[in-house]
Amino acid sequence: MGLKAIGVQGINQEVGLSILSKKQVTLVVKREDLLHPFISGNKYRKLKYNILEAKQKGLGTILTFGGAYSNHIAATAYAGSLYGIKTIGVIRGEELSENWMLNPTLAEAHRHGMDFKFISREAYRRKSETSFLDLLDKDLGPYYLIPEGGTNMLAVKGCEEILTPQDGDFNVLCSSVGTGGTLAGIINSSLSYQRIIGFPALKGDFLKKDIRNFTAKENWEINSDYHFGGYAKVSEALIEFINYFKEKTNIPTDPIYTGKLLFGILDLVKNDYFIPGTKILAIHSGGLQGITGMNLVLKKKNLPLIKV
Repeated sequence: MGLKAIGVQGINQEVGLSILSKKQVTLVVKREDLLHPFISGNKYRKLKYNILEAKQKGLGTILTFGGAYSNHIAATAYAGSLYGIKTIGVIRGEELSENWMLNPTLAEAHRHGMDFKFISREAYRRKSETSFLDLLDKDLGPYYLIPEGGTNMLAVKGCEEILTPQDGDFNVLCSSVGTGGTLAGIINSSLSYQRIIGFPALKGDFLKKDIRNFTAKENWEINSDYHFGGYAKVSEALIEFINYFKEKTNIPTDPIYTGKLLFGILDLVKNDYFIPGTKILAIHSGGLQGITGMNLVLKKKNLPLIKV
């Protein structure tokens, strides 16, 4: 039995903004955020076949990694509770161990049965090393491992199901990029005439190499101009855009991934990056649960809040 979504496919919703009409560009958002109230967007896609694999191997525990406001941690916890699988989250930052219950993402994950192991940031950087994983195995017992962000071959397989035959009408496909699994899945299921643009949420050139581990196609590129300083970094301009976009389109976006994606697309449209007649499909990868935690951070910094 695999994960069940409310809708098998995200709903395609056209964006009606004046800049798009002026530049004669069509922008449609695939609302993958509507797939499931808790396991939304690409997290549903990535977990689908991994849950099946864990079940088939008879492993009753899933172990994975994430930060304080990780969408992946929240989604894995709920999926585990739904299908009777114990979940363990290895969380970056020992300092979180004392007050994790004040963190909305971790509190929700724990409510759905996830146990935590808090480790230092230095130790966290070793999360892919065999020796480190062996220590976890001795400490926590046998488990099914899902990497940080959920990206592996089974995750990419799930993300290959994002596109439908009807999406062949679009000549440009855009997605935010974290660990690269979602973009790789979209690339694999894209058609030869389609161009794929990935918008990273974090700094660094390693993503191209990571994505090539999961695809042999070459019809894609990475645009690194809209990460706003790196993972979980935001600005007043980004917050204002997210609030403006929701007011005008009734599409909520998160500040880590999809908000940056749509900011980037519309900025490129404004600067004539796309020729008239271009049809763009932007993938909404969910992640809305992170808004609550981000608003706590913004409030401390006396910055505008994201409207929910």
